[in-house]
Amino acid sequence: MRQIADSHVYAVIMAGGIGSSLWPLSRKRTPKQFLHIFDGGTMIQKTVERISGAVRAENIVVITGKQQWRHIHECLPGFDVGNIIIEPNIRDTATCIALATTVIRKRDPEAVTIVLPSDHLVFDEEQFLRTVMKGVALARDKQGLVTIGIQPDRPETRYGYIQVEPSVMIEDDEAAEKGIPLFRVKTFAEKPDQATAEQFLQSHDFWWNSGVFIWHVDTICNEYRRSLPELFQDMMTIHSHLGTEREESVIEDVYSWIHPISVDYGIMEKAEKVYMLAGKFGWTDLGCWDEVSKVGLGLEGRDMDGNEVVMLDSSNVFVRKPKKKAVVVIGLNDVIVVDTPDALLICSSGESQDVVKSLDVLRREGQDEYL
Repeated sequence: MRQIADSHVYAVIMAGGIGSSLWPLSRKRTPKQFLHIFDGGTMIQKTVERISGAVRAENIVVITGKQQWRHIHECLPGFDVGNIIIEPNIRDTATCIALATTVIRKRDPEAVTIVLPSDHLVFDEEQFLRTVMKGVALARDKQGLVTIGIQPDRPETRYGYIQVEPSVMIEDDEAAEKGIPLFRVKTFAEKPDQATAEQFLQSHDFWWNSGVFIWHVDTICNEYRRSLPELFQDMMTIHSHLGTEREESVIEDVYSWIHPISVDYGIMEKAEKVYMLAGKFGWTDLGCWDEVSKVGLGLEGRDMDGNEVVMLDSSNVFVRKPKKKAVVVIGLNDVIVVDTPDALLICSSGESQDVVKSLDVLRREGQDEYL
């Protein structure tokens, strides 16, 4: 499927995070989105290639931090530098999206933007594109905010959730033909504890928040004006200086006083007209080594670079190791091993969400060189 949208459709790829939950592979100097976690390129390369099936190359925008500038150029050679937006500091997703929207709106007041993370994995890219393009049509026609939810198959505490109105599955002939259910959103929920996640799963009206959003620039600007008026005014200040010699300094100044806030909490939870498309394309955020191992364990006796790993009397053992390094595993079950030249992670399967806690220990012990 190569469904190039019209010239008013844009993609905003958020690439400013660190992804420390995939330590020791992902670190400050080499964030997750710039890693070759699987074959076929880095995560950000895969994201750009995926969305290029729905958005023209000149309309794909990457927003990132100063520290990641070099990685963008290395991973995306030939990418238009005019489509790279640099945040002076990371101020969470509401600010990131606000800045990207401000830049795009200056260029094209009729733009419809697809906002997506740079480091997620999609298995059925054709269905993903169909879903995204349906979202574009909805955002344009209904003048509401559109998001994509993933139906949960387990009580997951690492994701935010979207609650839909179970009795309000919206009749939409085009979406129905493409097998994409459409719902009216009731509310958004923060990452739950285990008991709450189990309740969400049993209720059948909570979906995982994929972090993909679609809207017309005017619609989202109106939501910022209503829910985050100070941030909206800050962005209007930036808007008036875009393309001038003061652009960079004004962005620096504005970012010096902005407080971090997520788009879920700052905008989506307060918006009145929000729709959710069911994402049935196979998805994971690769947010911990357990998620990576679910994909990687299908390699049967090889590490993720295709190199052989000798397994004796062992099962459900995931190994990520440097190239040209022999690894033998004997008598182990349900273990994750991630080896790098200067750091090694060994943990039980199902416990990798605690990697971030271990980094706090390293930080307290003054071992910042390994972070």
